[in-house]
Amino acid sequence: MSKAVIAIHGGAGAITRAQLSPEKELLYIKALSDIVEAGQALLAAGGSALDAVTEAVRLLEECPLFNAGIGAVFTHDGTHELDACIMDGNTLEAGAVAGVSHIRNPILAARKVLEHSPHVLLIGSGAENFAEQQGLEAVSPDIFFTQERWDQLQRARANQQTVLDHDGGEPINPDTKFGTVGAVALDQYGNLAAATSTGGMTNKMPGRFGDSPIIGAGCYANNANVAVSCTGTGEVFMKTLAAYDIAALMEYAGLSLHQATERVVMEKLPALEGSGGVIAIDSEGNVALPFNSEGMYRGYGYVGDAPSVGIYSSQEH
Repeated sequence: MSKAVIAIHGGAGAITRAQLSPEKELLYIKALSDIVEAGQALLAAGGSALDAVTEAVRLLEECPLFNAGIGAVFTHDGTHELDACIMDGNTLEAGAVAGVSHIRNPILAARKVLEHSPHVLLIGSGAENFAEQQGLEAVSPDIFFTQERWDQLQRARANQQTVLDHDGGEPINPDTKFGTVGAVALDQYGNLAAATSTGGMTNKMPGRFGDSPIIGAGCYANNANVAVSCTGTGEVFMKTLAAYDIAALMEYAGLSLHQATERVVMEKLPALEGSGGVIAIDSEGNVALPFNSEGMYRGYGYVGDAPSVGIYSSQEH
């Protein structure tokens, strides 16, 4: 039986410590720790990797500190368009939704697509109708509103810029923060799974989505090698198929988890001016959380161990 483990992320970017109050930092650390612990508890009880990543991402979507679900950013038109993806490394089944605004937890809709549809990716009203047919309650987009995100949109509109995530008193520079959440896990039965969810970019064009709902770009899992969830410059992660490339480097080139993630995150992405990071767990239970930005909200924990969480590049808790 495998040593079960879960890892999560809440986005990557250029982190400025001077902007972050000790109180706000503790909120992030506690949120990350609590969500890792929830995943650990599920795995310890014999739960599947698929269930663990679903629940971890659902909790991240429920936390307004992160840009997914509640607390999601606004498009240029002042609307919300959410994306999510999940993949089962045991079966290679996957499900994803994109451009939804009436689903409280997009990751739960993605899981329904995986389990109950012949398709991988559903978008917009089609995804929302399917989710409702599957028993997920339709919600008003108002549920995602936070004043901070609305104010952020007004500043972005005034400056005519697209903002990647947090602004004003947040630990991550607003121009270089990638607002995505994700989880990867290995359960005691040796199965891997990955999940990713996002609210997108502040002031983005309506109809834009990035790598988060794309299998192989923002999310990938295969029991043969690795589970990966990405956060970063979505367009570059799509061009490089970053998540799948890590698996391919391990399978075809014989690279270790550390070597493969370093090659993609530290060499291939920067070559195309791509910034961000990944969380990854291989079939042996090794964990990698590399990023080429100044920091990444992250955490991981083996069953039976205390969670290890961090924000800055030189910091581990």
